[in-house]
Amino acid sequence: MRANEASSPSPDPGNVARPEHYQTSQNIEAVLDFYAREEHRVTRSQRLLERISLLIGQPAFLGFILAFVAIWMLASFAFRRAGIAAFDAPPYFWLQGIIGLGALMSAIVVLSRQSRLAKLAEQRAHLDLKVTLMTEQKTAKLIDLMEELRRDLPDVVNRHDPDAAVLQQSMNSDQVLAALDERNAPAERSKLGGDDRNDSSGGTP
Repeated sequence: MRANEASSPSPDPGNVARPEHYQTSQNIEAVLDFYAREEHRVTRSQRLLERISLLIGQPAFLGFILAFVAIWMLASFAFRRAGIAAFDAPPYFWLQGIIGLGALMSAIVVLSRQSRLAKLAEQRAHLDLKVTLMTEQKTAKLIDLMEELRRDLPDVVNRHDPDAAVLQQSMNSDQVLAALDERNAPAERSKLGGDDRNDSSGGTP
């Protein structure tokens, strides 16, 4: 008896924790691979636009614009005081054109970066939804196993639990989406109806 106990290997705590650690590292590697693939898909022009967008978002860029406008106006005023024809007399049409063109280009650059980030956020939202559905299915399976264990235990009184019976059923994603569409449809119809009423009331004298 003692020989058998001495010969039986003791459980290695490293082996017990290894599957959990492996699963965690595998999930982290999957997330990192996802970001690496998305980063690899970015073109050179998109990278250049995003770098410009980062520069535009800095507070120093606002200071640069204010300094540029001030230098432009002071230079025009100094030329007029010196008797030289001003390159841009008030109300500074050239300055307004440059500022307007810069604002248009800045908006295009920022929208280009926001479009890519919105697509990436949408992919993450889909991934979160899939993880949530998988977690819900695992939870339902655990409740089912606990109820089965409760029914098999002789010392536990077998009783019907309606809440547990409902929770044992995994959520159907198609039914959830259909229910959301049904709830959103009346709100959209009422919104459209309100817009139509506003248009009709606004058109009548």
